[in-house]
Amino acid sequence: MFKIISARAAVDMIKDGDCIAINSFIAWSNPEALHDALYERILETGSPKNLRIFCAAGFGVWDEDRLADRYIKLGAVREVIAGHYGGMPATVKMALAGEIEAYNLPLGVLSHTVRAAAAGKDWYASEVGIGIFCDPRVDTYALNDKSKKELVKLKEIEGKEYLLYTTPKPDIAFIRGTTVDPNGNISFEKEYLIVDALALAQATKRNGGKVIVEVERVSHKFSRPRNVIVPGLLVDAVVVSEHQYETGGYNPALSGDIHVPTSQMDYYINMLSEKTTKTGKDGTKREIIADIISNRATRELKPEQIINLGIGIPETVGKHASTQGILKDIHITVEAGGVGGLPAPGLAFGATIGADMICEMATQFDFYDGGGLDICFLGGLEVDQYGNVNSHKMKDYYTGIGGFANITHATKNIVFCLSFNTKGLEVEYKDGKVSIVSDGSIKKFVKKVSAISFSGKHAFERGQRVIYVTERCVFELTKDGLKLKEVFDGIDEMKNIREMLDFNV
Repeated sequence: MFKIISARAAVDMIKDGDCIAINSFIAWSNPEALHDALYERILETGSPKNLRIFCAAGFGVWDEDRLADRYIKLGAVREVIAGHYGGMPATVKMALAGEIEAYNLPLGVLSHTVRAAAAGKDWYASEVGIGIFCDPRVDTYALNDKSKKELVKLKEIEGKEYLLYTTPKPDIAFIRGTTVDPNGNISFEKEYLIVDALALAQATKRNGGKVIVEVERVSHKFSRPRNVIVPGLLVDAVVVSEHQYETGGYNPALSGDIHVPTSQMDYYINMLSEKTTKTGKDGTKREIIADIISNRATRELKPEQIINLGIGIPETVGKHASTQGILKDIHITVEAGGVGGLPAPGLAFGATIGADMICEMATQFDFYDGGGLDICFLGGLEVDQYGNVNSHKMKDYYTGIGGFANITHATKNIVFCLSFNTKGLEVEYKDGKVSIVSDGSIKKFVKKVSAISFSGKHAFERGQRVIYVTERCVFELTKDGLKLKEVFDGIDEMKNIREMLDFNV
């Protein structure tokens, strides 16, 4: 039977060495009151210690003084398994310094392992990951030499290759909802996402663990059965936090309290961009580059396509679709669960403006893995001569793969949106012509990527159409690797493209 208790009493249930599974998507759905209470307990008592954290999507908000980063900095956590690391600066620093064990696996795969764990399975089999960094034959999913766990095995079943992924065994589930009713049932009416709440609660109870839910309010009325996300029979403790923190403030357009027609998308996307997007001193230069790239990428859209848009430059494809009046003719989805509407920008990524439906994350990835997407628009850190893309690992930082591997696994058409180089790149766009004012000092198109997030070879064998859109040209994936497809007006093909590459296109 569930109890309504204080946040401190709830986190007192956590023991040394426990695995805490967090039901969040980067900034969203994070139970901040629970994180804060755990931080305060550790700060005061030094316990619990040697904690392990599992989170399919990642649990940070780009601020090491918020959420789990706070107690990770204290040295209370010895292991992290997550799909995305970019929003967790303290975690990344400690992982790259070898101070904690850290592992990165595809977000969609981790989401599916939660559901498999709820069903009592020790392994989850998937074709996602074959040929990229998490394939044991290719590279490693460990962030440092200290991380030696075997979380992935290669297995052939009836002549077909699969990767077997270990399922999590959570001792504690951290879940955030909106309302608890008299039976302990949890509804999510003001939440932007469901993530994997039900499966995570089931997996935790199956492992003999405790499910702790943070809510905003207590209702004396019973919830309608279809509105319940986590039933009370799975809930051990409820913590009421009347002022749950929201990045950028609560927005009813993201929860579905109001529906946003396509004619009003520009207003909401601009409002959210002001609140949740950080723009540095080179913001205008980056905006010009992003605008050129996304404007060309938008030409790949066709009526009735089902789409996924990634974070960063690909986000602006949605803006162009809105301003060009074609948003009403396409169907945009977000891996976090949103269907319809338009993905929220910047730190709000994962939420959806004016969604038609918000489903569980694992359900969305079922659709993606099965080839349900017609086209996706994604970014990249590096591209090599074979069409391979690195999107998760830089020289001195680790962003994590996120949903990238699942999204690109079976999508019919893939559009990578990235600048030709970076750090100092400046361009001008006038009268339909692009001119390079100065090139960046860091190449993005290289002979060999430093890590493989996307395999050009496997994509070509699967019959996927792949193009790479930059601010000066478009490349396409062929049997022999990368080939130059288009050169934009104003660009000198030899000077601005071919002579700057270390390989032939």
